[in-house]
Amino acid sequence: MSDRPLKLLLIDQDPIFRLGLRVALEAIPDLQVTAAVESYTATLQILVEIAEQDPNQVNLVVLELGNGRSTTSQQLGLQFCRQLRALYPNLPIFLLSSVQQQGLLLAAKSIGVNGYSPKGTPLSELVIAMQQVAAGGSYWFDQTQAIITGTSCTDAMNRVSTSSPLPFFKLRNNLRLSGIDYINATLAAVTAQLQVPGIPVLDQAILAGQRRELLAARWLLNQLLVSPQERQEDNIPVDDEPYVSSSLSSAIQQTRMPPPLLTTAALQSALFTSCVTKLQFALTNVTDTPLEIDILREQKKRELLYLILQKLAQQLDELRASEIEIDQLSGVQNTLTRDLWQAAVTDFFGKFSVIKSGKQNIEIVNVLLQNTQVVQTEILNKIPLVFELYSYLLFQTEMYINNASYPAVSLEAKTQASMILENFLIQVANGVVQPLLNSLADVEMIKQNFYGSRLISTREIERFRNELSWKYRYNNYINEAQAIFESRYEIFVIAPRGIAKTSIYAPRNQELAKLSNIPLFVTLILEFSDAIAPRLKSLLAFFGSGIVFILTQIIGRGLGLIGRGILQGIGSVSLIEKNFKRK
Repeated sequence: MSDRPLKLLLIDQDPIFRLGLRVALEAIPDLQVTAAVESYTATLQILVEIAEQDPNQVNLVVLELGNGRSTTSQQLGLQFCRQLRALYPNLPIFLLSSVQQQGLLLAAKSIGVNGYSPKGTPLSELVIAMQQVAAGGSYWFDQTQAIITGTSCTDAMNRVSTSSPLPFFKLRNNLRLSGIDYINATLAAVTAQLQVPGIPVLDQAILAGQRRELLAARWLLNQLLVSPQERQEDNIPVDDEPYVSSSLSSAIQQTRMPPPLLTTAALQSALFTSCVTKLQFALTNVTDTPLEIDILREQKKRELLYLILQKLAQQLDELRASEIEIDQLSGVQNTLTRDLWQAAVTDFFGKFSVIKSGKQNIEIVNVLLQNTQVVQTEILNKIPLVFELYSYLLFQTEMYINNASYPAVSLEAKTQASMILENFLIQVANGVVQPLLNSLADVEMIKQNFYGSRLISTREIERFRNELSWKYRYNNYINEAQAIFESRYEIFVIAPRGIAKTSIYAPRNQELAKLSNIPLFVTLILEFSDAIAPRLKSLLAFFGSGIVFILTQIIGRGLGLIGRGILQGIGSVSLIEKNFKRK
C-alpha cells in the first residue's frame, strides 16, 4: 500500500450524501477531497483543469452510477466509466454505490472499474478499500459474489457443492463476458456504419455480412460457455438467435409469436446507450450546412451533447413519475424542449460563471437565458418529430416509416428513433450555443474555454456568424418550403465520419396549406419545373436526335466523300509523276 496521501474526486447526485461523505473523509489524516461534484460533465471539466495544473491532485475517483435508482442513469454511469477509462487509463475508479444488480456490477468490472463497496459500509473499511484501489490494487466487497449471482451467501456455498467447481465457473464466465463485450463493441461499430446515409451498395453488403457473423458468434459463445443449469440459476438471458436469410425469416415469422414489449425504461436505456456509443465518434460537421456547435472544440461539443442526453433522461424520469398521459404531451411539448434547453445552458456554462467585460462582471447564464424567446422561435420549435420521440420513449408508441407502421421494439423503429434522437440532441445543442454567438462571441475568456483553434480570430468568428445568418434566411425562404413540398424532414445524424445529414419521409400537408409569400412562390416554381421538365426533356431529346442525324448522316458523309476525293486525287498525281520519271 502506498504512503502517499489519498486525494479523492467524489461524484454523487445526492447533495446530502455527498456533503456528509466529504465531511467524514476530510476528518481522516492523509486523506484529502479535492472536489465533490454532482454531474459527469463537471467531473470532466475538473479533470481537464487538474491535468493542466497538477495531475497529482487526484489519485482516485469515487462515484455512484447515476442516481443509483434509474436504469437509464445507471447505463449512462457505465458509459461515463468507459469514457473515463479511455481518457485517463491510469486513474483508478472506485464504485461507492447502492447498486447491487449482477449485470451492472459485472459490466462495471469488465469496463475497468477497480473496486466496489456498497453504500453503508463502515467508514474504516471504506477508507482501507479506497487506499487499496488507489495504490494500484483491486477491492470488491466480500459479498460481491453473492450479489453478482443474485443469491445469498448460503445459497452461493450450496451451489459450489452441487454445481460445477466455482473457479471453473468464474473462468468460463469471465471468458464469456470478455468475449461478448468485444463482440458487442464491434457489433455497435458495424451497425453504426450501416446506418450511415449514402454508403455504396457493396459496402452495405460487406457490413451486413460482418453483422451476421458477429450475431452468430455471440449466440454461439453463449451456447458454449454457459450451461443450461447455470443459465437458469444465474438468470442469464438467452442471446440473439443467429442470422437467417430473409426468405427463411419471413417463413418463420408466420409461426412465431410477436416480440414481447420491453419496459419503457429498458427501451430508453437501449436507445440512449447506442447514442452514447456514437458520441465517441468524430463530431466534425461533414455537411454543407453550418451548425452553431461547429465553433466548439470537439471535446466541448461531446460534453454538451452528453449533458443534454443526461438532462433528457432526468426529464423522462420526472414525466413518468408525474404519470403524464399521451394526449397531454402535445400541449407541453414546447415547454419540455425549453426546460431542457435552459437546464443544458445552466449546467454547460455554470450557473454562477462570471466573465469580465471592461469593469463590469457579466453572469453568462443570465445573459444567455434572456434570448429564450429567440432560441425557441428560431430553433427549438422547429425541431422535427419531438412529439413522436417523447411518446416513443414514454409509451412505446409505434413508429411510422414511409407510411408503414412498425412496433416500438422492431429494428426499423429503433433505427428511426435513434436518428430522431440524434437530431434532437444536435438541434438543442445549437440552441445552447446560438445566444452565445449573438451576445458574447468575441470575448477572450469564452474563446479560451470553448472554441476550437480554427475559429478564434475576430474575422473568422464574424465570417462564421454571417454563414449562420445566411443559413437561417435560406432555410426560412427556400429549403424549408422545398422540404415541406417534398414531404420530408432534413435531420442531422451522428455517423462514424462525423455529423451527417439525411432525410426522412413525413406527411406535411397542413404546413403546405399554410405557406405564403416567398415560400409559397418557391413551391410554385418547383411544381412548374416538375410540369415542364418532362416535356422540355422530350423536346431537347428530339432536337438532339436531329442534330446527331445531320452531323453523322449528312455532314459526316459529305466530309467523308470530300476526303476520299482528295485522297484519290493525291494518289493519281503520285502515279503520273512516277510514270513520267520512268519514261
